[in-house]
Amino acid sequence: MYAIVITGGKQYKVSQGEIFRVELLQEKEGAIIELPALFFSNGEKVLAGKDASKVLVKAEVISHGRGTKIDIFTYKAKKNIRKRQGHRQPYTELKVTEIKG
Repeated sequence: MYAIVITGGKQYKVSQGEIFRVELLQEKEGAIIELPALFFSNGEKVLAGKDASKVLVKAEVISHGRGTKIDIFTYKAKKNIRKRQGHRQPYTELKVTEIKG
């Protein structure tokens, strides 16, 4: 059984008990949140579109963090222009506790 949920402008394929990372959410650790389902399948029944909106996907917020560092280096040849930047994308780690459909 799995569902496709949307959060932070991205879609994730999740199943019960799975831990996955999404864009940073403003929820406290330990909070239970509901995610809207776009698609649901349990092997014999498939729901999509408006039918899938009846599916309830609950997830628990496990932790917040920052991803690995991405180095950005820009330069222009023969101009002595160099620019170095770094970026760490914040994330929220969720664990799917329940999928009802």
